[in-house]
Amino acid sequence: MSTAPYITQLQAQGTDAPGLQIGGDWTLAHYAVLEPQVRALRERVGAPAVVRLEALGALDTAGAALLVELLGSRRLDELATTAPGLAAERRALLQAVGRAMAGVSQPRTTRRPSTLRELLGHIGEAVEGLWQLAVALLGFIGLTLASIVALLPHPRRWRLTALAAHLEQSGLNALPIVALLTFLVGAVVAFLGATVLAGYGASLYTVNLVAFSFLREFGVLLTAILMAGRTASAFTAQIGAMQANEEIDAIRTLGLSPLELLVLPRVFALLIALPILTFVAMLSGILGGAVVCALALDIGPTMYLSILQENIALRHFLVGMAKAPLFAFLIAVIGCLEGFKVTGSTQSVGERTTSSVVQSIFVVILLDALAALFLMEMGW
Repeated sequence: MSTAPYITQLQAQGTDAPGLQIGGDWTLAHYAVLEPQVRALRERVGAPAVVRLEALGALDTAGAALLVELLGSRRLDELATTAPGLAAERRALLQAVGRAMAGVSQPRTTRRPSTLRELLGHIGEAVEGLWQLAVALLGFIGLTLASIVALLPHPRRWRLTALAAHLEQSGLNALPIVALLTFLVGAVVAFLGATVLAGYGASLYTVNLVAFSFLREFGVLLTAILMAGRTASAFTAQIGAMQANEEIDAIRTLGLSPLELLVLPRVFALLIALPILTFVAMLSGILGGAVVCALALDIGPTMYLSILQENIALRHFLVGMAKAPLFAFLIAVIGCLEGFKVTGSTQSVGERTTSSVVQSIFVVILLDALAALFLMEMGW
């Protein structure tokens, strides 16, 4: 038979703190009735002098939670231990609910942080994310180099078929766009140089401008940026799709190394393709400048080549070509690393592909700027 729950306040002698007489059925069926009373008494009661629980009837977890809210988990745990006439099952339930709710703090209203604090927080998150990316990239570079060292003495483990396929995809298929883009940029640089230098009577130095810019900087930089947007994204999408389809887990289950199977052929292919494409980019850029010089400055091909031979040292060509393997290695590693970060969703593939392109272009431009400053200070 159900008994209506109640809370009666008792005036304890010798203290102003009121006591409580708790009785009836404290169950889920009476929760709506009890909850407003508990909320009203919670602020006034504080630590009651006397709490009597002997009249407590039926009890479930909803009623026990209300008692914890009213009396506090520590006070209720003491009462459950010392209260006379309290049934063992109710005592155990009160103690269990009290201990479970002991770590649950009451929700607090927090003030909205200031705009400056939010801005500094976002800056801190961005710096921390950048640091984590750098650490992950350095770790993956170490794994890749260790795999290369372990693989080179064993020619039977070389993946020549995969290397040829990636070399075609990364190098041969990219040749037209690299040649066309650098030809047009070379023509633009020559036209701008001719326009500006004509005011100083130094139009002849347009040849030097085109040759210096493409041999040292533009040839390798434009090629690396194109490879970052074209090849790094392809590497990320390919490995990311395999990661989403759990194909990489299957490779590991077969006892094979994903680094050896997926990463190293792509790295070697780009190490071969990017220097070749850089050489083609240098020739195309210089050719574009030659066309503009022939049409706008009346500098024929013979004079153009003669100026190049007399004024442009071989070291400028070597400086540009020396950057190509480093850029190729970083672009391939970043593209493969972002592919391994893909989770099981299609959206993750797109996010990681975008991230690989951005990171590759950023790293290429940063290293090129540092190399330019270093070489300028060294007089090279």
